[in-house]
Amino acid sequence: MARRKGRHGKARRQRERRRRVLLGAGGVAVGLFVLAREPWLLLGISGTGVAATVAWFLWRTHRHARTRDRAWREGERRAELERSMTAIDAMSWQDFERYVAELCRRDGCTGVRVVGGSGDLAADILGAMPDGRRLVVQVKHYAPHRTVPSGDMQKFVGMAVNEHCADVALFVATCEYTRHARELALKHHIVALNRDLFGSWNSGARLESLLPLSGTGSGH
Repeated sequence: MARRKGRHGKARRQRERRRRVLLGAGGVAVGLFVLAREPWLLLGISGTGVAATVAWFLWRTHRHARTRDRAWREGERRAELERSMTAIDAMSWQDFERYVAELCRRDGCTGVRVVGGSGDLAADILGAMPDGRRLVVQVKHYAPHRTVPSGDMQKFVGMAVNEHCADVALFVATCEYTRHARELALKHHIVALNRDLFGSWNSGARLESLLPLSGTGSGH
């Protein structure tokens, strides 16, 4: 019985395959017959294919052009930023403090004043954020190849919290931070702007948009 059922099942599958082949062949034949009677359909189909090919080519060309344009604009932005940072590097540390104070004012901070100097208690600039939070800023105008050591960050952490009661403690440097300095900033919620982040601020990014990067000291 099992063999008979197996033979019957195999025969049914073969009949089904033949039926599908015949249906497919019939469909092709009908299509050819219609195209032979109505050649304009063939032209329409061909025209649609050509139009689709042209549209795809134009889209692809436009996409490549936009990609090249974005790359060019990004290159120009970076070049302008480098030129700007070169001017920043040429400033004296006093001019840099005043310049950072101007950036704070540009972004809506109020009561901004430069207090750096002897006995500044690790604060170079004091003021208030646009929403009224107390802002305390430490500025380090170091050469690009230098790094801010953990000792500088540790001093600022203690003074910003204990002496100045800062709501927003901002450390601005024209160089990078050491790993330990970054870890201290992260632990104590210091907004540590390294050279790259300061460059973004300098080129138009709002100070408040940089606050979520508190403690990272980089764009990562």
